[in-house]
Amino acid sequence: MSDKHFSTQFESELAHVTARVLEMGGVVESQLRQCIHALHHLSTESTGQVLEIEKKVNLFELEIDHEIISIMSRRQPTARDLRLLIGISRVITNLERAGDKATRIARMVDKFIQSGAPRALPVKSLGGTAQLAASQLHRALDAFARLDVQEALAVINDDDQLDVEYESYFREISTYMMQDSRLIGSSIHLMFLAKAIERIGDLAKNIAEATIYVVKGTDVRHSTDEERRSVLQ
Repeated sequence: MSDKHFSTQFESELAHVTARVLEMGGVVESQLRQCIHALHHLSTESTGQVLEIEKKVNLFELEIDHEIISIMSRRQPTARDLRLLIGISRVITNLERAGDKATRIARMVDKFIQSGAPRALPVKSLGGTAQLAASQLHRALDAFARLDVQEALAVINDDDQLDVEYESYFREISTYMMQDSRLIGSSIHLMFLAKAIERIGDLAKNIAEATIYVVKGTDVRHSTDEERRSVLQ
């Protein structure tokens, strides 16, 4: 087999596994869209669809992970190709976790509906926060698809927006609990729901960090803003 033919096959395999990652990302995004609909409309039909998709997300992770191991064992990649495969592994791990969070959100919305919790509680306002989290995930996947380190850095920096949203919601829910002790149980339930949404933003940030690692060869996890900017210069 010629070196050129070997290289072409290898590039094809890398392109295929990358496409599979983006396909998996699209499935997770569909979960989040159903979560947003469930929050806005308190829809058990939407939560049911989220739960149905969970198995598909898990299967994607297993299949892509197997493909990565196969490529590594056969091709013994080095340099950027190796970083790409490591980056893909990190991306699918975070996508699977995002899918888990979507599933958790769906189950908590179901419990909220079935418990007969007071509809006066601001559960529907979490839809906007979930939309922001979904947007962050979409941007992170787009940055990975294009290996756009500037957009990846923007996703990392914008993670603070979700933290602000979560803290604001926490204060709002605390007000309800102080005004009526009968709402404490349901309010705590909503706090956990809000935290699950906020965590999706953290997972999007992790995907963005993987993109920077693939392109620059530097692990920016746990780095400061200044350290991340210096890597991109």
